[in-house]
Amino acid sequence: MNERSEDNVRAISLISGGLDSQLAAKIVLDQGVDVLGLYFETGFLGETDREFLSQVGADLGIEIELVEVDEERYSQLILDPPHGYGSGVNPCIDCRIYILSLTREIMEARGADFVVTGEVLGQRPMTQNLDSLELIKRESELDDRLLRPLSARLLSPSLPEQRGWVSRESLLDVNGRSRKKQLELAEEYGITEYHQPAGGCLLTEDAFARRARELFDHGGRDQTAPQDLKLLKHGRHFRLPGGGKAIVGRDKVDNDALSDYLESRWGLRVVGYPGPLTLLPPDVDREDLQFAAAVTGRYSQGRDAETVEVELLVNREMEKVIQVAPLNRDDPRIEKRRI
Repeated sequence: MNERSEDNVRAISLISGGLDSQLAAKIVLDQGVDVLGLYFETGFLGETDREFLSQVGADLGIEIELVEVDEERYSQLILDPPHGYGSGVNPCIDCRIYILSLTREIMEARGADFVVTGEVLGQRPMTQNLDSLELIKRESELDDRLLRPLSARLLSPSLPEQRGWVSRESLLDVNGRSRKKQLELAEEYGITEYHQPAGGCLLTEDAFARRARELFDHGGRDQTAPQDLKLLKHGRHFRLPGGGKAIVGRDKVDNDALSDYLESRWGLRVVGYPGPLTLLPPDVDREDLQFAAAVTGRYSQGRDAETVEVELLVNREMEKVIQVAPLNRDDPRIEKRRI
């Protein structure tokens, strides 16, 4: 990349919504660098709070762009991470390499000079030890164009420091899990809106990991599609007697999300009572269909009726109506079949 004068140095800064990423961007901004923020949507970080990100951008005085990752590529990272999982099914190192590789491509396309992240040496055991930080820098091919302002003085000098685009003396030497220095800086900068450092990635959560491992064990990783992974986020999951799986909506948000999959799956819905939308794989056998209909009745407001009618939806159209007795709320098969 071409040499730049000090008055038009440009950086791409990863913004997660957490405090560290905001501080990293602010430290670089204060040195006169033009900064563009990027927020990557992986599909496993919960709902993107666009209003919150807009407020973060306004507070920092930068634009924040949202970038969606490639669904197939990201799913492959979850299914077969070269550098392994963290505590759940979180491929943290490979995720970081992938996101920073995408950022490098955007940096080059936009004519920016370097990339900024809020990583802190020693804060996270898997991705922020010294070896992992060096690995991520190398395999993302950012090399010395990656600046980590919060711990820069504990790391080898980056290109922005070497070129004098930023002053190494103005960067920090934060190390470990303590948040004291970051909270002091937040007060100094007037940063009050940020997400707590509790993770937020569904892939790290025990319940999600349990569902994912059951899915891998049941059908094989090679038979797991991106859609299968995305569906793990929604509803109650039951492994049916014949081997199929029912996904039962818990509320309107779940039902709306599950309805997006009715082109490729069958649906069940109780007639005359508010309740869940249940997804089934197409062509389930009669035993699975009857059991799933009884489960659907169990979680509807018709749960105490002697029998309910349940619509079978195929290609979003009503195929037939099944009359079934809702499962009793204490039926042991509920817990036995629940994933």
